[in-house]
Amino acid sequence: MGSFLPDSSAYELLTIIGRGLEDLMTVNLARYRPTGEHVAIRRIDLESCTNEMVNYLQAELHVSKLFHHSSILPYRSIFIAENELWVISPFMAYGSARDLISSHFTDGMNELAIAYILLGMLKALDYIHHMGYVHRSVKASHVLISVDGQVCMSGLRSIISLIRHGQRARVVHDFPQYSIKVLPWLSPEVLQQMLLEKLNGTVPCLLDTTTIPPEELTMKPSRSGADSGICEGPSTGGAHHSNGEPSSSGSHPYSRTFSPHFHAFVELCLQRDPEKRPSASALIGHSFFKQIKRRPSEALPELFRPVTPITGFESTQPQDAASGLASLESGLSHMDVDDWDF
Repeated sequence: MGSFLPDSSAYELLTIIGRGLEDLMTVNLARYRPTGEHVAIRRIDLESCTNEMVNYLQAELHVSKLFHHSSILPYRSIFIAENELWVISPFMAYGSARDLISSHFTDGMNELAIAYILLGMLKALDYIHHMGYVHRSVKASHVLISVDGQVCMSGLRSIISLIRHGQRARVVHDFPQYSIKVLPWLSPEVLQQMLLEKLNGTVPCLLDTTTIPPEELTMKPSRSGADSGICEGPSTGGAHHSNGEPSSSGSHPYSRTFSPHFHAFVELCLQRDPEKRPSASALIGHSFFKQIKRRPSEALPELFRPVTPITGFESTQPQDAASGLASLESGLSHMDVDDWDF
């Protein structure tokens, strides 16, 4: 993707789709005037940033210039506009995986859709690791999906270098900055002596008919775990569904059966001993991904139906621009975009 003009007048700000960085950052949906393309703009109030925050942002922008991979969200332009830092990124029309789970797939996604998403993230992680970095906030809100089904990793501010004094370190144990929201996603070795429940409690697993005792299937489900890192209990019984197909309306969301390959994949990822966890490169070759037969651009839009990408609300006629924007904002209102994590 080419760079966009480093000039605020080249962008028409349309609506706010998120905030962050202790409310110093506003994320806008905008239109790039030269082409009419929609983009996401992170606007950060530099005057209110502490020196520590500025250094934090500088580290993020540094790695963004180093990384060039189709599965990592690109920064198309970075510049200063008055007292604000503007970071221009493509607008991902399906939003994040968290948005999709919270707003459309409350009973869970089809296993094949999960496979496409996880493979995209593993490719990004494999690339990052080869570059000498690790991502310490791999979660659903950092998984963004474009209109054509391209899966991209975001949250570059959570990436840290493994290079220490010119040497590549094997592990990093320090606690990430501004990390309260990412606590459930940190590894046990980072959380050592902090969250004993994660260290000593039950190992998370896929929730389906093979892992939930029948007597627990009468429990009421919770819809709050889309991006919390916490597995919550299921509810009333229903027919079993193979390959992770969500249950029909009225039955509980865990009345489905994931493939043995998926269970084995998750078990490998959640090994308590970091020495036993496979690398991203090794996981890409796991048998779980053998079910992928088509390109993501062909398969994911079909698997996401009836979800419509936000660009589907656009008006194609210039004279209908106002009504087109209203429809676009209506589309955004149906998605949980108040904490989009670019």
